Amino acid sequence: VQLQASGGGLVQPGDSLRLSCAASDDTISNRNMAWFRQAPGKERTFVATVSRSGQNIYYADHVKGRFTISRDNAKNVVYLQMDSAQPEDTAVYYCAADRPGRTYSPPTRLRLRSTYTVWGQGTLVTVSS
Repeated sequence: VQLQASGGGLVQPGDSLRLSCAASDDTISNRNMAWFRQAPGKERTFVATVSRSGQNIYYADHVKGRFTISRDNAKNVVYLQMDSAQPEDTAVYYCAADRPGRTYSPPTRLRLRSTYTVWGQGTLVTVSS
């Protein structure tokens, strides 16, 4: 599978933005999916994840309550709704896919970069007044 992230751009603090991650085939319906981000000069860090069943959703503490991850398996797309964007959200955002059929107990592994084997090219989000 290949992933294509889109929807990035320049927004002002407090604005909303929706990122999309389109997959090249329908296998993402059987994959755990995630968003990570990488700010300039920093490491890539976890933002949000949704399990392949859609039942397990986790967020990084710094985006909890502001960002929402969702998936539309019929369209082979995963979304990241960003509300109340802040300057510290400025980064390149990457979507990522796990291997098909994986389930983890406990599900903490869904927060790890090493869990994901397929990455999109990234989309730049800049939050600035």
